[in-house]
Parts: sequence; C-alpha cells; structure tokens
Amino acid sequence: MKISIIGTGYVGLVSGVCLAHKGHQVICVDVDPEKIAKISQGVSPIYEKGLEDLLGNHTQKNLIASTDLHKAVLESEVSLIAVGTPFDGSGIDLTYIKQVSEQIGSVLKEKPSYHLVVVKSTVVPGTTDTVVLPILEQASGKKAGVDFGVGMNPEFLREGEAVEDFLNPDRIVVGGWDAKSQDLLEKVYEGFPGVPVLKTTNSTAEMIKYTSNCLLSTLISFSNEIGNLCATMGNVDALEVMKGVHLDKRLSPILPDGQRVVPVLTTYLEAGCGFGGSCFPKDVKAIIAHGLKIGQPMELLQAVIQVNSRQPMEMIALLKKHFPTLQDVRVGVLGLAFKPGTDDMRESPAIPIIEHLLKQGAKVKAYDPVARHEAEKCFADTEIIFCDGLTQALDDVDVLLVLTRWSEFSEVQRLIKERSPQPLLVDGRRMFDKHQITKYEGIGL
Repeated sequence: MKISIIGTGYVGLVSGVCLAHKGHQVICVDVDPEKIAKISQGVSPIYEKGLEDLLGNHTQKNLIASTDLHKAVLESEVSLIAVGTPFDGSGIDLTYIKQVSEQIGSVLKEKPSYHLVVVKSTVVPGTTDTVVLPILEQASGKKAGVDFGVGMNPEFLREGEAVEDFLNPDRIVVGGWDAKSQDLLEKVYEGFPGVPVLKTTNSTAEMIKYTSNCLLSTLISFSNEIGNLCATMGNVDALEVMKGVHLDKRLSPILPDGQRVVPVLTTYLEAGCGFGGSCFPKDVKAIIAHGLKIGQPMELLQAVIQVNSRQPMEMIALLKKHFPTLQDVRVGVLGLAFKPGTDDMRESPAIPIIEHLLKQGAKVKAYDPVARHEAEKCFADTEIIFCDGLTQALDDVDVLLVLTRWSEFSEVQRLIKERSPQPLLVDGRRMFDKHQITKYEGIGL
C-alpha cells in the first residue's frame, strides 16, 4: 500500500521505516527540513537500536522523506498522523493534531479517491471522533464514512526496543469510524500474520493506549513505594521482597515441564529512582486531567505521579547519609537517558537529581553511552563535565550514582575495586551485588 506518515518523531519514523520494511511504499513528512535531509541520507535523527540500519536499507527505495504534505497525501491511500501531543499542564496540546487535520482535509477536498486518515499520536478518548473528524469534514467539504475514512491505531513501542516491538507486535489495535475504515486499516498490517487484531471504536482504541501506560506506571510507583517502606523499616531488602513476589505463579507461570516463565512485566515490579520518558509521565497526567474535566477524579493515578515525582530525591537522601553537605563533593553520574537503549532525556530522573546536586554545590561529571548530545542541550550553561567513557567517569569521584541500567555499567563492580579509596556507590537501579561493593547504598535497601 501507499502510506504517508505525518510527523517523523519517535513514533512516526519508527512506524514509517518498519512499514517500508514490510513492503509498503512510505512517504515520511515533516516540517523540519533538516530532519528530512537526514532521513533522505539514511541517517536517523533519533537513536533507536536497529533503526538506522533499517532506514539505510529502504531510504530512496520504498521510503522517501519530504516536507510536502500535500503531495504525500495525494499520492497515498492511507495517512498516519504521528505528531506530538505534549501535556501543557491542564491537558494534551492538540495544536499539531488540529493543524495537520486541517492540512489533510484541504488535500482531500481535491482528491477524487477514497482516503483513510489514521491518528497514531496518543490522544485522549474522543479526540479522533470529536476533533479530528469534524476538522477533516470542514476542510474537505466531504463526509466521513462516505468520501474518506477515519481510524485510530495506537502504538505500543518501548523506547530502546521499538523496532523489535513494531516488527513483532503482541497485538494490533484497529480503531475505526466505521467498518470500512477498520478493514482498510487492517490491510496495512496484513504482513503481520498470527498477531491478534482487535477491531474497535476510535475512542476505545484511544483508551487502550492510556490504560496500558497507566497500568505499567502504576506498577512502577507501587514498587517504589514498597521499596521506600522497606528502606525505612531496616533489615528488609526490596530487591529480595520483589523476587519473592515474582515467584507467584500468577506472575511467573510454571510450565508442565517445571520450567518457569518470567514475563517482562515483572521488570516493572522493581524499585528504582523513578520512571521518565515521553510517554508514562505525560500519559498519566493527561488521563488524570481528562478524568477531572469530565467529572471523574483519578485518585490512584494522582498518587502514581506523586510517588514518581518524589522518587529521584531518594537518591539524594541516600547520598546525604554519607555526605551531610554536598558542597564540593565529587559526584559521578552514570546514566542520563531515562532508560537504556535510547538517548531520550525527556522526564529522566537524572534531570532533577543533577539539578539538585548542582544547586547544593556538588562537582558533577556524567557519562551515558548515547545520550550525551541530548544531555548537553539539557544542561547547557552548567559546569557538568561530560565524560567520553566509563573509566573517565569513575576517576577522582567521591560517589557514583547509577541512574540508568545500561549493560555497559556492569563493569563498574570490577572497576570500582581498582580504586583507592573506593567511592560510595548509590545504586538507583539495583544493578549490583550489595555484598561485593565496600561502600554501597541502594534504592529499597
């Protein structure tokens, strides 16, 4: 099929490249000419494992990038809207959604053939039908369900594993204004045999996305609250507590041959220094705001956000057990991205932690395998030293804060023993054996 994707951010670019890999003819559209130039050269403007290799295989073949939305919509059968929907404090900002909907509608006005418009951006329930659809009808002068279709197709991509998740999905949710919209959207995914397809309304498809992210966020904040309680009680380790919980066969089923299945879900049931990224914080806040707007308070989810907003300061509290004043304390920060496998700094726990360290007069150096460029923008005009490698980050520090679970950091346990005196290690992701490090503090311990 011929597919245009409007917006080449994280969701749009991954979707475009992977759909091209599945054999579709894809046009990726963006207003930023620099991003379009990079994509056209096979260079990904974002870091995502495997994405650039796949992009290089398809760019200028069955994937092209363009700033010309008009031409892209005219020459495609399906348009996916994948623009940003930031949270502005009171709700999601639909500015870009509305702009793109109007632009697509104006093209549909002169397009003689049927066209399907699909919202892939994360939007609160009702947005596709009550915001996007009316704008399309008004701008085109045509009728939804007759002259064009309207669908909603949420993504369930984990940053760092997005290419793998797209190419090997566990589900495909097909929302549609009518059966014709659903059927055409389902055709986009014909190259994914055996994957469960849920056909539903646009509003339900929108809600599925939010519910999924809210559940995972709740599991994390639940684990962090339990971890903080364990640390306060003393002589209780949240890591061992959660291992005991994970052995519940409802969480990790036991097969007939005695083998135990350990689902990825259990990784969300581990104490840490908080969740971040472009999805969880934004989506939970957005659904809270949406609930309040329609008269349904979301008290549990409000607590999820409150716990998460406090969690980074647990790292500071552990540090202050050993350094009551942080003035001139030399701190090495390991990990800046909100999770491994990405350079995404959005809502990363590293941001409030580093800001607090600097405010308290600490001397900070930091290392992340891929997020340095984003971190330098985030911490412009500060005195942070950004390191080129792990060894440099460990040199001449009083304390190490581990904030991201990069596999490369597993070497820290060995490297730290070579230093005298050994720095304090504050483990925000419980990566290390507490018995193997002389001076150790960990979340939930």
